[in-house]
Amino acid sequence: MQTPQIRIGTRGSKLALVQAEQVRSLLADTHEIDLDAIEIVIIKTSGDRIQDRPLSEVGGKGLFTKEIESALIEGEIDIAVHSMKDMPTTLPDGLVIDCLLPREDPLDGYLSPVASRLRDLPHGSVVGSSSLRRQAQIKRLRPDIEVVMYRGNVDTRLRKLREGVVDATILACSGLRRLGLEHEITERVDTQDMLPAVAQGAIGIEAREADHHMAEILRPLNHELTSICVSAERALLAELDGSCRTPIAGLAELDETDCLMLRGMILTPDGTTCHETQRTGNAEDAVVLGADAGRELKARGGPGFFG
Repeated sequence: MQTPQIRIGTRGSKLALVQAEQVRSLLADTHEIDLDAIEIVIIKTSGDRIQDRPLSEVGGKGLFTKEIESALIEGEIDIAVHSMKDMPTTLPDGLVIDCLLPREDPLDGYLSPVASRLRDLPHGSVVGSSSLRRQAQIKRLRPDIEVVMYRGNVDTRLRKLREGVVDATILACSGLRRLGLEHEITERVDTQDMLPAVAQGAIGIEAREADHHMAEILRPLNHELTSICVSAERALLAELDGSCRTPIAGLAELDETDCLMLRGMILTPDGTTCHETQRTGNAEDAVVLGADAGRELKARGGPGFFG
């Protein structure tokens, strides 16, 4: 066994390991490195340990990153692989995300044996979701539906669905695709019904800012179009001081002329109040457009909206 040249830090879930393996393979292929020289280091996070409560009650997004970022700062790993939708907008000092892989399908997937569309669920159906954003948008679309807290890995959620614990659930299409479970998706939920989480479907690679050697290694892996869209969405989120305690959604898309279209949304947890906005502009103005959209939504929501 070779001494590892690169150590990749990741959570230990099946999806996280698939994503880390994707990065490992890309690094090996791009730089002609033996796979044995790239080690995957599993790090258990607070978010993985807490399974009995909504994340919004115990600290939000940082629960899935803090321990991994500590290992990166301490030099125990060289890079970290993250689902970008789990990343806080502010990173610890000395860490950067300069590399994003090509984005998978950003939409939400509706899964149910009861009805072919979320809109068509029978009155009073029960939908399981641990996401405040999804809960709020479900209640906005269908106030008659009961939404219950629903945590656990993908296999656990699918098992509960088959056992009839809930009538339906919502999961990211990207995660299901990466796990080879695309066939489980009953409906890709249209963005008019459910706008996805900021950066959903994007994989980011975090490194130490001072590690210029690693920056050069990662540079060929970066997908520019994904970086542009994610930067717009995260700029919107940053203006809103977004956390898991506020339902926030956002999606940026680039057309063939490099015109960027960004949609953003904030909701109350019960879905009864919703503010939406949209920006269109040049790709190079992605961050400016996102920040401007975020400021508008923050002003429209008012100081009490984000309590």
